[in-house]
Amino acid sequence: MSAFADTSIVCALTRLQDSTAHAYSLVSHFKESIHLSALVVFEFRQSVRLQAFRFSKDRSQRFSKKIANKMLDQLDENIVNGVFIVPPVDWMDVYSLADRLSVKHTFEQGHRTLDVLHVATALHLKSKTFLTFDQNQASLAKREGLKVSR
Repeated sequence: MSAFADTSIVCALTRLQDSTAHAYSLVSHFKESIHLSALVVFEFRQSVRLQAFRFSKDRSQRFSKKIANKMLDQLDENIVNGVFIVPPVDWMDVYSLADRLSVKHTFEQGHRTLDVLHVATALHLKSKTFLTFDQNQASLAKREGLKVSR
C-alpha cells in the first residue's frame, strides 16, 4: 500500500511535539517507503530555516539553528534509511491535476495552494493513503478518494 506524507508528518518526525508519537505510529504501519515530493522536502527545509531565522531575531520564537540543523539531518537520515522516498514526478501533470482540484473544491472549501499541490502529487503518484495532521488538507484528500491517516 503506497502512502504519501505531507509536511506536518515530516515535522512531527523530526522534532519532538505533541503529535510525534502518533506520527511514528502512522509511519510504522507501512512496510514500503513513504512517498514525499520534492515540494514537501523543500517546504519542510524552508520552514525549518525560517523558524531558526525568527529565533535569531527573537529568542522567544521558534527554535535555534542548532535544532534546525538536527531536524534537517533527521529528514536526510530518514530518506537515506528508506523511511521516505522522493520519487520523480511530472510536474506539469501535477500542476494540471492541482488546477482541476482547485476548480472543483477551492471556492467551496478554501484550500491553500500547497495543500492542493500535495494532494495532486499524491494522486499523480497513485498513492492510496495520505498522511497529514492538517484537517483542511485531509478533507481535500478524502474528497478525492484517498484514504487519510491522521
